[in-house]
Amino acid sequence: MALDPYKVLGVDRSASEAEIKKAHRRKAKDLHPDQNPDDPKKLEAFKQVSQAWDILGDKEKRAKFDRGEIDGDGNPTGFGGGYPGGGPGGGGQRWETRGGGNPFGGAQGDPFEDILSGMFGGGGRSRRSGPVKGRDVRYRVTIDFADSVTGARRRMTMADNTALDVNIPAGIESGQTLRLKSQGQASPNGGPPGDALLEVEVKPSSVWERDGKDLRMSVPIDLKIAVLGGSVEVKTPSGPVTLKVPAGSNTGSQLRLRGKGVQTSTPGNLYARLEIVLDDPKDDGLKAWAEGR
Repeated sequence: MALDPYKVLGVDRSASEAEIKKAHRRKAKDLHPDQNPDDPKKLEAFKQVSQAWDILGDKEKRAKFDRGEIDGDGNPTGFGGGYPGGGPGGGGQRWETRGGGNPFGGAQGDPFEDILSGMFGGGGRSRRSGPVKGRDVRYRVTIDFADSVTGARRRMTMADNTALDVNIPAGIESGQTLRLKSQGQASPNGGPPGDALLEVEVKPSSVWERDGKDLRMSVPIDLKIAVLGGSVEVKTPSGPVTLKVPAGSNTGSQLRLRGKGVQTSTPGNLYARLEIVLDDPKDDGLKAWAEGR
């Protein structure tokens, strides 16, 4: 029996998109295989949560489910809306007209026509559907901040423990989705497989902040370099570089590292904000200088 995606995510049928998304994120995080290795029950629960999100996270599929056109597995039910026996949303009769006004048209064919065909030796018309695409499967994945800036190719483990090589494009942000063609569920009748949809969450960085295509960071320098000028090593997502500090720099001064921001077709810049830090605030020589001695 197909699952009820609303019950799987623990939300009401009247839940908003934001409420459904929040419930999915919470459950997916708690049940993710990386958090629960060697736990088959939680792995199965995670698959059910992904399946429920595949239905409720898609406006069109959610609407079809609410009308009773598909079940919790995404398979056609053969009836729409409140037709007796037609699934959720029951009420008054609501026949949909497809293909010449037949209220029972669509992928499942005309049930009365099929019965008559069987009784009278094939006198009716057969309108069976052709191969259909397999279901898409949704996952939630976390990537490093540096990978979101420079782009990368990473191997990720999915809910069914399969490993996929994923190309992470430079500039991707939390909430965006990567589509992996033909990595979803197999078709039930010989059609192409579905896709894997990876909803991305970018880990925050303790070093850099993103500002569009640019990056911003703080760089500590000692008093001597601030006064006389010099060079310091700066960490960037693509590796360390040398930053030249001009003489007479002060805390709050910003220096630009051109092209060291997000590596899109036109790379952004990295802006380094200087912060003067005393090597030894209790140094006697520094104290004597400050006192004018």
